[in-house]
Amino acid sequence: MPYLIGALVLLGIFLIFSYNALVGLRQRVQNAWAQVDVQLRRRYDLIPNLVNTVKGYAQHERETLEQVIAARAKAMSATSLQEQAGAENVLTGTLKSLFALAENYPQLKADSNFKQLQEELSATENKIAFSRQFYNDTVQKYNTKREVFPTVLIAGLFGFQAAEYFNLNDDTDARNPVNVKFD
Repeated sequence: MPYLIGALVLLGIFLIFSYNALVGLRQRVQNAWAQVDVQLRRRYDLIPNLVNTVKGYAQHERETLEQVIAARAKAMSATSLQEQAGAENVLTGTLKSLFALAENYPQLKADSNFKQLQEELSATENKIAFSRQFYNDTVQKYNTKREVFPTVLIAGLFGFQAAEYFNLNDDTDARNPVNVKFD
C-alpha cells in the first residue's frame, strides 16, 4: 500500500511538471510570435515614408511603388501564420525591387531621408530575420517536447496542439532573385 501511494505521488508530480513544461513552452511560442509581429509592424510603419521619399524622384516608376504598397496591405491583412509568411515574403521581394530601383537614381541614393529610411528598414529586416529564427527555434522546442514519450500522453490528454513554423511557401517568388528592369 505505501508503494502504491508513493507511485501515485510520483505520477502526480510527473504530470504536474510535464504539464507546466508544456504550458511554459506554449507561452514562449506565443511570445516569440509577438516579437516577430512587433518587427513586422515597425516595417509596415516605415514603408509609407520610404515610398513617399522615392515618389519624389521616380515619378514614372509607379508600378514598383504600387506593388510595394499592395504587398504591405496584403501582409497587414494576413490572418493565418502561413498567409502571413507568404505575404511577408512577397513584401520582402517588392522592397528589394524598390531598393534596386533606387540604384538608377543617383539623387535619390544621395537623399539623406532615403538613406536614413533605408538604414532603418535594413536594421528592421535583420531584426525580423532574427525574430523569425527565434520563433521557429521555440516552435521546434515546443513541438518536440509535445511529441516525445511520455509527454505526448499529457499533451494529448490536455489538448496541446502543434505550433506552426514561419516558413517560405513553395508557391511564392520569395525564393527567386529579384528581377528589376529599367526601360
